Amino acid sequence: MRAFVYVIVFFSFFDLFTQLPIMSPFAESLGATPLLTGLAVGMYSFSNTIGNIFSGFLTDKKGAFRILLTGLLLTGAALLLYHLAVDAWSLLAIRFLHGLLAGLIVPAAFTYLANAAAEGKKGKGAAISGAFVGLAAIVGPAFSGIVASRTSETTVLTVTAVSLLILGMLALFFLRTNTKTAPKEEQKEKMTVLAFFQNANVVKAFIGAFLLMFSQGVLAYMLPLKVIHLGYDAQTSGMLLSVFGIMAILVFLLPINTVFDRVKPMWTLAFGMTVMGISLVLISQMGVIQFLYVCMALYGIGFAFLFPSLNSLLVSAVVPAHRGKAYGYFYAFFSFGVVAGSGVTGLLEFTASEGFLFTGVLLIAAAAGSLLKEPPVIKERQS
Repeated sequence: MRAFVYVIVFFSFFDLFTQLPIMSPFAESLGATPLLTGLAVGMYSFSNTIGNIFSGFLTDKKGAFRILLTGLLLTGAALLLYHLAVDAWSLLAIRFLHGLLAGLIVPAAFTYLANAAAEGKKGKGAAISGAFVGLAAIVGPAFSGIVASRTSETTVLTVTAVSLLILGMLALFFLRTNTKTAPKEEQKEKMTVLAFFQNANVVKAFIGAFLLMFSQGVLAYMLPLKVIHLGYDAQTSGMLLSVFGIMAILVFLLPINTVFDRVKPMWTLAFGMTVMGISLVLISQMGVIQFLYVCMALYGIGFAFLFPSLNSLLVSAVVPAHRGKAYGYFYAFFSFGVVAGSGVTGLLEFTASEGFLFTGVLLIAAAAGSLLKEPPVIKERQS
C-alpha cells in the first residue's frame, strides 16, 4: 500500500503549492492590509512547523496510521472553513488552523513509507516520494491559477478539501491492515529531544532540510525580480520553475535513482547541495534568459540528489520507534526554511543577484562542511 501513501504525499504537497498563487489575492479581496496579507501568507508555515513537531511525537506514540488518518480528515475539514472567512482576521485564524492540522500529515506519511521500505531500497523509495513532491510543485500552482481565474480562490481550496477527505476515507480500507508497530523492546527505548541534535547524521539532515527550503524561499522571492529585471513577465518565472521541477522528477524516477542505495547518503547529499549552490551562483551572474533555463535544470538535478539523501540519512540514523519525531523535526525545519529564505534576504535588502549569490555560497559552504567529519556509529538509546 506504499503506492497509496505516495498519493497522500502528492496531495499533502498539492495542498501547499495550490495556496501559493491565490492566498495574497484572497487576503486582499477580504480587505487585508499589506501587513495582514503578509501575515496570512506566512501564518500557514508558522503553524505548520508546530503541527510537524506534534505529528512526530504523536506518530511514535499512536502509530503512523492514526495520525495520517486524523490529519487527512481534519485538514480536509479545515480547508472548507475558508468559505467562512469574512475579513483578514478570520482568515488569519483559519490559516493558523489549516497549517497546524496539515502539519500532521507529512511526518506520519514519510514515517509510514520509511518503515514499510525494504532494507537496501530506502534511498530509491525516498527518491520516488520526492518525485510526487516535485509533481505537486508543478501541477499545484498551475491548477490553482487556472481554476481561481475562472471561478474563485475558495473553489481551489474546496477541491483540495474533497480530495483529502476522500483519501482519509480510503485510508480506512487501504492502510489499516498494513499498519506496523515497532518491536516492544524498541518501544521501551526513550530518545530525548537533545539526543536528536547530538547525532551527526540527524543534524546534517535537519540542516540540509532547512537549507533546501531556504533556497526555495529565495527562489520564490528573487527569481521573479530577476526575470522582470531582464525584461520578461511572471509567466517566464513559472516556466523556469517548471524546468527545475521536471528535471528533478526525471532524476527521481529514472534508473539513476538506484544511486541513492549504492552510494553513501553523505556523498550524494554533498553533491546535490554543491550543484544547487553552483546553479544559484550562476543565476546571480547570468543576464541571458536562455542560460537561466540551463541553470534551473542544474538546480533541479541538485535538488533531486539532495532530497532523497536527507531522507536516507535520517532513516539510517533513527530506529523505527523514533522516526515519527525525527520526521516531525525534519519537516519543521523544512517549513521554517521557506520563511527564513525570503525573510533573511529581504531583511538584508539584497538585490536579486546578491540574494542568489549569498544563498549559493551558503549551500556550497554547507556541502563542504558536511564532509569534514565522518558520522559516528549510530546510537539510539537515550534515557
